[in-house]
Amino acid sequence: MNFRIKKLDIFIVRQFGLLFLGTFFICLFVLMMQFLWRFVDELIGKGLSLEILAQFFWYMALMMIPQALPLATLLSSLITFGNIGESSELTAIKAAGISLMQTFRSLIVITLLICFGSFYFQNNIGPSANMKLTQLLISMKQKSPELEIPEGVFYDGIPNSNIYVQRKDLKTGKLYGIMIYRMTQSYEDAAIILADSGMLQSTAEKKHLLLSLWSGEWFENMQSSQLAGSAAVPYRRETFVSKQIVLDFDGGFNMTDASLLSNNAKGKSLSQIFNNIDSLNHTYDSIGRAFYNDAKHLYYAVPITSKQDSLVAVKRGATKTFDIDKALDIKKLDEKQRVYSSALSQVQNEVNDLEFKSMITGDNERLIREHQIEAINKFTLTLQCLIFFFIGAPLGAIIRKGGLGLPVIISVFVFIIYYILDNSGFRMARQGDWSVWFGKGLAPVAMTPIAVFITYKANNDSMVFNGDLWGRFFMRLFGFRTKRHIASKEVIINDPDYIIDNEKLVAISHAVSAYSRDHNLVSPPNIIKVFFKYQPDHEIERINDKLETTIGDLSNTRDKQVLHYLNQYPVLALKSHTRPFERKWLNILAALIIPLGLFFYLRMWRFRLRLLRDLKVINYTNSNIINYTERILIK
Repeated sequence: MNFRIKKLDIFIVRQFGLLFLGTFFICLFVLMMQFLWRFVDELIGKGLSLEILAQFFWYMALMMIPQALPLATLLSSLITFGNIGESSELTAIKAAGISLMQTFRSLIVITLLICFGSFYFQNNIGPSANMKLTQLLISMKQKSPELEIPEGVFYDGIPNSNIYVQRKDLKTGKLYGIMIYRMTQSYEDAAIILADSGMLQSTAEKKHLLLSLWSGEWFENMQSSQLAGSAAVPYRRETFVSKQIVLDFDGGFNMTDASLLSNNAKGKSLSQIFNNIDSLNHTYDSIGRAFYNDAKHLYYAVPITSKQDSLVAVKRGATKTFDIDKALDIKKLDEKQRVYSSALSQVQNEVNDLEFKSMITGDNERLIREHQIEAINKFTLTLQCLIFFFIGAPLGAIIRKGGLGLPVIISVFVFIIYYILDNSGFRMARQGDWSVWFGKGLAPVAMTPIAVFITYKANNDSMVFNGDLWGRFFMRLFGFRTKRHIASKEVIINDPDYIIDNEKLVAISHAVSAYSRDHNLVSPPNIIKVFFKYQPDHEIERINDKLETTIGDLSNTRDKQVLHYLNQYPVLALKSHTRPFERKWLNILAALIIPLGLFFYLRMWRFRLRLLRDLKVINYTNSNIINYTERILIK
């Protein structure tokens, strides 16, 4: 037995390993493209070298590996057990006495190794890769774009210049209908250059641009250099046949200083994060104490000349109230303006000071929360691999569908749910609306019970994911009915006794009429009887039994018209018009939960009206069968 289990473990690990490698690279590629799409507008047209682009994709791949591992685990485990179930190998394994958890045990060990590998990668390799990638992204954004001047719009990619080109010749590189607006220091020094044609070229060191212009004019404002009181024209105009202008343009790639990214929490290991949190708390506590001392000095440092003055002020305040309006009325207008201006200035200064302090403390709290979030994120990403395995593997064993069809759809659906919960918790925690532990623990806490439930159901061969079972449940819940279908029989041993069946149909018609008259199905059901004092409706059950017995006997007919009439009989719902549930406590609970109770009450009323229509159809069909058989079949 042990030898066979070891062989089974090797077989399952081999199946899982091949799928895991394939799905891992697929998931990594998808995540990389999704990340690249966020920055494609900022990186395109930068003229980046292949070396820089290779570094960018390399560090991006390293950063995305911890996020690709859980999705690859989910998809590969789902496909693995879906393939095993679809090929009936899982049935053979269970027939051999091996439980589903024993089948999982080899992959549980593999998943735990993936979890440890993910944590090690996040704590040692991922931070440096994230730091390098962030450094590259900032450097790429700051790099001056390659000179791709569009037609018909002003281009401001060159410092201190706006260039308008009417038309370009892509073969020769010439520009036609050029208008240049240059501003060196201020608007007073602005210059406008018009040229019939020109050409723009970069120098060898890529630090400047050489602009060659032909047949144009140069207008320059000379107001800044005009002497006071001079009557000279405040601008100059120059007409030229050809002219060359050197423009500053740094087309090289300069790496951003890494020291500017010291507050990047994603670029730190777990020990560095905890050390930085302690340092940040110590620093910001000192700032908070300084702010507190300032506020204390402002509100409590009230100068008092002497104890005698204090007593006099108290006695005066006890006998006479102080009116600030009267105190201002006795002052002159200019004194009032000075008082108002001084008070307004002090209030504005205090408001600005408080806003500045609020901004500092808010930034400090946000930085600490980002470090705490990143510390927790290293554990939640690790745990996500294990959660996704216990969702994917049992689901594959239940649905028993392999390939890349249904498993991919289920995997994407599970991943989207987890991503929405995790991203929502992350944003709320980063803003400070939720605590960090609650925000980052929302997704794992929500998905863990689902994983436990699915694993339990799969281990007990539950039919919880049976499509037909759920279909019948929703049909009963919303009152959808199945149509009666009675086909002609090829072999009939006993023909129906139409005389006896007609007598039964007549009796059924009388019983149906009496039932409709006594129960008043049009009126709404009694709430007390429905939810609290339920009484079973045996009469409709007796009528249905007689009807089904008669239909069963008439179904032996060879006459197609009789079969047509039989298929017009409705399938009666015998209990839906009496109470929501079989159990009494469920009915009471439904009544106490008002929205749920209202739904079931209206549902029962609908079933009562439908039962009334069905009884009318039964009477009508009984009459048709009786008339037809007496006229055609009974001799």
